[in-house]
Amino acid sequence: MSRGNFLAGVNGGYFDPEYKPIGLLIVDGTIIAPLQKARLLSGVLSASPKKVQIARVGEFSMIPKPDNAVESGPMIVDLGKSVRGLESTKLARRTFAAIGGGDKAALGFCSDVTLSDLSNILALVAIPDFKIQRALNLDGGTSSAFWFKRANGSAFSISEEKVVRDFVAVVPK
Repeated sequence: MSRGNFLAGVNGGYFDPEYKPIGLLIVDGTIIAPLQKARLLSGVLSASPKKVQIARVGEFSMIPKPDNAVESGPMIVDLGKSVRGLESTKLARRTFAAIGGGDKAALGFCSDVTLSDLSNILALVAIPDFKIQRALNLDGGTSSAFWFKRANGSAFSISEEKVVRDFVAVVPK
């Protein structure tokens, strides 16, 4: 992360033991892996020059063509509300992407929570001018990593416990 012009970042989507991506992965307009239908892969985080969005797999369209996208899941906040039926017993490190009204988006990291806990926490977040409308769980557990550049230029990071294949980052406009 520190080698690029990034403001913040987290680990990206799922990958297999050979480090091949599981689910859609688009980087700089190039499709690295195709969209997949799987219970766990319920959403797509995508970015184009005009907007960042999180769509359910059934809603996602390649038109207009996104510059970058990652398929992951499960969806943990939808229409501003926590998603019911999420796993509620396994505590783990979690990372997520979230979108709010307008053009606001966020990346985050949380330790020792279940998917259900994280869903409930994010549905209640009350940041001024940012109400989470949708949030998507990214690859978590030992793959969870978080990095951001402080205002003074130094970095804060929480390292992954195992090597990850890709990441989602925030870049300056």
